[in-house]
Amino acid sequence: MITIRLFCAAGMSTSLLVSKMREVAKEKGIEADIEAFPEGQMDKHLDNVDVALLGPQVGYTLAKSKKICDPKGIPVDVIPMVDYGLMNGKKVLDFALKLSGK
Repeated sequence: MITIRLFCAAGMSTSLLVSKMREVAKEKGIEADIEAFPEGQMDKHLDNVDVALLGPQVGYTLAKSKKICDPKGIPVDVIPMVDYGLMNGKKVLDFALKLSGK
């Protein structure tokens, strides 16, 4: 089981990406708990999380996010703009898996 959290500005497009990532995980037989939250609530949604991803629109918060995630041992990075824009669930899931080391 891998737990992935996406953090973004409002959440509309990110929730679509979450759905696509869940579909790909199911197709690959990967047990995944994937959810999206507003970036401002990151500190409240990191319990038992394997990897945190930031939407490109909040990529400027990466340094602040690392200060929150690093002490918890949670890798965090910004979703590549192209993959986010194309809602490429496969590439974003692969990105998350690579970041988490799973």
